[in-house]
Amino acid sequence: MPVRLPPPSPDELRHSEELVCQIREALHAAGGCMDFMEFVNLALYAPQLGYYRSGAQKFGATGDFVTAPELGSLFARCLARQCLQILRQLGGGDILEAGAGSGALAADLLQALEQAGQLPERYLILELSAELRARQQQHLATRIPHLMKRVTWLGQLPEEPLRGIVIANELLDAIPSQRFRLSADGARLLQVTWSGNSFRWHETPAPPHLDELLRSRMDAASLPEHFTSEIGLQAEAWVRSTAGLIAAGALLVFDYGFPRAEFYHPDRHSGTLMCHYRHHVHDDPLVLVGLQDITAHIDFTAIAEAGCGAGLSLLGYTSQAAFLLATGITDSIPDPDPDVRTQVRHAREIQMLTLPHEMGEIFKAMALGRGLPEPLLGFALHDRRGRL
Repeated sequence: MPVRLPPPSPDELRHSEELVCQIREALHAAGGCMDFMEFVNLALYAPQLGYYRSGAQKFGATGDFVTAPELGSLFARCLARQCLQILRQLGGGDILEAGAGSGALAADLLQALEQAGQLPERYLILELSAELRARQQQHLATRIPHLMKRVTWLGQLPEEPLRGIVIANELLDAIPSQRFRLSADGARLLQVTWSGNSFRWHETPAPPHLDELLRSRMDAASLPEHFTSEIGLQAEAWVRSTAGLIAAGALLVFDYGFPRAEFYHPDRHSGTLMCHYRHHVHDDPLVLVGLQDITAHIDFTAIAEAGCGAGLSLLGYTSQAAFLLATGITDSIPDPDPDVRTQVRHAREIQMLTLPHEMGEIFKAMALGRGLPEPLLGFALHDRRGRL
């Protein structure tokens, strides 16, 4: 186990051991090894046992990490201004939030749009976790009971075309990616096996089509020996599927990541893999199975290519800080509160969302869409599409 991580409770250990047994059975059925992407899929999404399918608290101070909506309502208020502009251009429409976490963003966003007089016709929540869906339903029923009739939960992308907005806030990083290492003989997949009493890494030559794809995306000659990184093929597939859903409107993506030239950079020779456990960040996904989040940063160039290849246009790409400043975060604080503690909390929220060493720079915003005649508000301050 990585150094200095808090020890799991006995119940957590039993939970993890049960999932480990299930993954070992899958390994045995697969001949002893599985792709890292398949391992992560089981660790995060195995029914009842995977990290996102179990009942443990994940978001906020008592969980493993904090997302922008969990800090307060300012992120949602800014996003509402962007949604308002899009819905007015379309003459109305729906909002689909993919992976709604605790439900905080949905509640704050609907509240802000109601105050602006432009509620979506429907607010759809795509949520695969029954446990998270229950938490979202409880949160929204408590916060905005009068708007619940507009909210519908889905288990998969809808089949009918959508006119409106799809929001993917910290979604793509949680979609399992392949992990690879470059060698003199070509790319090698990093797989997972079981040895002794723990999961271990195992290398195998990448299939020719994947080796060719990786070589087309990076200058292997300029990268150090044993350069290790990730490729998010499932996230790209999700973007293509979502692009096919949007008849008119936009896909708004918020996540941590880089343009391709920065993603596959010599200085990033160990890749971008991160694990989150009780607000500790480390890089070993083979421990605490089912108890920790496993993520990788986003290659935003690949996301843009996936969306544009499926018929959308790239409408904007910028830092989270620039998006929030362009959508008026400094004007989003509710009516002045005489309570000094409230003022300090709002100031701290703005700092966390916008400062470069917090979430402001590493998190990016991207918009892909069709049928929108006006430039999007959130990218007016600093559009970085040229960096992709």
